[in-house]
Amino acid sequence: MTDVSRSLRTIDALTVDVLTDDVSDAYVSKTLFAVSEFANIVRAGAQTISGEALLCANLGYGLRLVTQAGELRRSLLFDTGPEGAIFLRNCANLAIPLGEVECIAVTHGHWDHMGALPAAIDAIMQQGGRVTVHVNPDMFNERGVRLRDGAIVPVAKVPLPAELERHGATVVNSPAERLLLDGQFYYSGEIPRVTPFEKGRVDHLCRTGPNAPWQPDPFLMDERMLVVHVRDLGLIVFSACSHAGIVNVCTEVRNLFPGIPIHCVMGGLHLGGVMERIIPDTVDGLRPFGIKYIISGHCTGWRALHALANAFGEGVSQSAVGTSYSFAAGEPH
Repeated sequence: MTDVSRSLRTIDALTVDVLTDDVSDAYVSKTLFAVSEFANIVRAGAQTISGEALLCANLGYGLRLVTQAGELRRSLLFDTGPEGAIFLRNCANLAIPLGEVECIAVTHGHWDHMGALPAAIDAIMQQGGRVTVHVNPDMFNERGVRLRDGAIVPVAKVPLPAELERHGATVVNSPAERLLLDGQFYYSGEIPRVTPFEKGRVDHLCRTGPNAPWQPDPFLMDERMLVVHVRDLGLIVFSACSHAGIVNVCTEVRNLFPGIPIHCVMGGLHLGGVMERIIPDTVDGLRPFGIKYIISGHCTGWRALHALANAFGEGVSQSAVGTSYSFAAGEPH
């Protein structure tokens, strides 16, 4: 436990809206505290269910988190997604008031999580809001992927702090852990890599500039997580891509918040494709934490989702764009 994590405020309720995810599936089996895309767009004002009224799935991840602590309500974006037009369309179809968003917590420097940031900031400012974006310096290295034939393909660059400031945001660019919005959100520092099997992807590369050599970047040490403590339930852990390894993430959460149960883990678990080899170790590694719900999305992969569901039953569900989740003290979960 650190002085910062010790100061995390317990809240009364948390609502999560999935604005960006790889999957669009209004029929997917959901937990009892989830509301489907169809219901959400009707609630947002759609008169007819149609292609135009629904949301678009695309590679990436982005959530809106709204907390309630007594009379205090706060709104935050957890990543955005890969590009602005789809992000804004999805927000519009859900009637998300972006002008109320006060803060954006960015998890790591990949385009599919940060590409829509400038458009999101523009929308917040145009709707009369003010927003602070939280990042760390290592997010802004150039990234690339080594293909099987050895070729290196750069991926899209993410917007730099100066660009985010030009769009009107206040940028906090620090490697340190911190509390956000009156202490209602814990935004981590570097996540220790401690398990013997979560070694990242060997095909991930980075470089400090266009003329610098490519270097291995399997661990993506710039990745951060977000934690919320809901009264009577426990911790809600958000890990957008889990490059750190979701067992490493949960291990750090337990170290930071000893004695508080992990009620739910939500996000991408990065267990698809070349990472499928560590699915059995990951399932076994999650058992000791007694996590009540795992809501997996983005980069988890279907094999991992099936393995988790086989191991942990109805506590596991698939995230899908347009879905909302409600966590509240005093309500059954």
